[in-house]
Amino acid sequence: MRSPHLPAFTLALLLFCAGASSAQAIAASAEAAPTDATAQARPGSWDNEWLRGAVFYEVFVRSFADSNGDGIGDLRGLTAKLDYLNDGNPKTTTDLGVDALWLMPVFQSPSYHGYDTVDYERIDDEYGTAKDFQRLLNQAHKRGIRVIVDFVINHTSNQHPWFVESASSPTSPKRDWYVWRADDPGWTQPWGGTNRTWHSLNGAFYYGVFWGGMPDLNYANPAVRREMERVAAFWLSRGVDGFRLDATRHLFANGPGAQQNDQPETFDYLKEFAGSVRKARPRAALVGENWTETPIIARYYQTLPMSFDFPLATEIISGVNSGEASLIAGKLDEILELYPAGAIDAPFLTNHDMKRVATELSNDPAKLRSAAAILLTLPGAPFLYYGEEVGLQNGTGTSDEHKRTPMPWDASENGGFSTARPWFGFAPGIATANVAAQTGDPASLLSHYRRLIHARKSSAALLRGSLTLLTSVVKSDPVLAYLRQSKGERVLVVHNLGAAEVTAGPYEVEAAGFDPIFSSGQVGTPALGETGWTVRLPAGASAVWKIRARNN
Repeated sequence: MRSPHLPAFTLALLLFCAGASSAQAIAASAEAAPTDATAQARPGSWDNEWLRGAVFYEVFVRSFADSNGDGIGDLRGLTAKLDYLNDGNPKTTTDLGVDALWLMPVFQSPSYHGYDTVDYERIDDEYGTAKDFQRLLNQAHKRGIRVIVDFVINHTSNQHPWFVESASSPTSPKRDWYVWRADDPGWTQPWGGTNRTWHSLNGAFYYGVFWGGMPDLNYANPAVRREMERVAAFWLSRGVDGFRLDATRHLFANGPGAQQNDQPETFDYLKEFAGSVRKARPRAALVGENWTETPIIARYYQTLPMSFDFPLATEIISGVNSGEASLIAGKLDEILELYPAGAIDAPFLTNHDMKRVATELSNDPAKLRSAAAILLTLPGAPFLYYGEEVGLQNGTGTSDEHKRTPMPWDASENGGFSTARPWFGFAPGIATANVAAQTGDPASLLSHYRRLIHARKSSAALLRGSLTLLTSVVKSDPVLAYLRQSKGERVLVVHNLGAAEVTAGPYEVEAAGFDPIFSSGQVGTPALGETGWTVRLPAGASAVWKIRARNN
């Protein structure tokens, strides 16, 4: 149940609405992600195999491009930059080549970040109009770019009309849209610290796991469930290609501490919500923000087609920083063991809540290239955070704004972002960490990202293939190596994370030879020895080869 004071009739309705058993949920997950990319969707199943291998790009609209000179990024500014992201011509290599955009919150909100919604059906005035949003969708789709939006499903703003009405009286018709009780049970946030999750107002206490300005919705109330499903259908009908679901772990809370995370009712409702999205648009994307450990994330694949891989992000950064590939291999091995067959992972390096990867890796060019090469040769649907491709660093402070600074298009006073002073200062390093400076340089980080994405799209195995580890998970090794295999194609992928040249291998691979797909640095050619294939790799180098099969 949502909270200890729920009336019996509400609980009964909740259990009735939950419906399917865990076994049915697992079966639905298996249908949602067939291993054969050419499989036809069955009635009631997902038809979103386009996700497998797709490259997403996370955009904070406020910080991407300003079209009207007010210093705030907007939808028209983003639309004007679509050719930078993907120009719609697969033969060109001057665009980044991404397949989809994730827009951080664009609905009406009183805050700069948008994670406290006041109107789920209205575009934030600072970003533009409904017409501007529709034009963005149309122009993106024209280029083959899909667009998913941040759906803050766990909570609203305390200024949302629903909450204002709910707080107005214990007899309000919307009282049960949020979670209220007469006293404060003293719960604190489940991720640590002393911040309370029950907040006083008008002689009662309401639940808000993040803070008092973001009261949690009461998903034990069927009216709330239906309304949020209606909102999702509203945006899908207008052409949105899916949703990033914010804070999905916290939809239900049954007590203090860990009982505010990952409750059984949360899995039940996410299955229900996903079913409503699938019914409205089977090709839609749904990716959950489940910031937790791999065994728990694996459980969310019973209900959602994708979930962000926070533990893998941590190990990639740690492994690249330390030059130790076994850290990454160990996490990949755990994923292979625990995730259900056909699951579509959502790997990434960092996002808007984390210190940027360029700062985490001390702005080291070799390490930034290694991290990018690992991310873009893994299975699933990798997510890039805007500016990552030019080495955008954190700002000089520690607040969230410093993780979300304006995009540097050039090195001018306003960075090519706006004709006015941007809403927030640029991060350090804008003289070289900008699009204009790197666009014509074949040795730049931006060129590296472009070549990697192009290589990914040129290979069926890199896009949709399985992964077989070649690196030990228990033995220290600077080289991360794995095979990617799809029907009709196998590729060998190697990354030297060390600071010195190495001879990688030997690897036991059935092959007549190797054809290069991608390389960074002066990489050697795989050579066959008595115990397998070896290859010379300079420090920080990555390479991908298509494996030529032996003739029988």
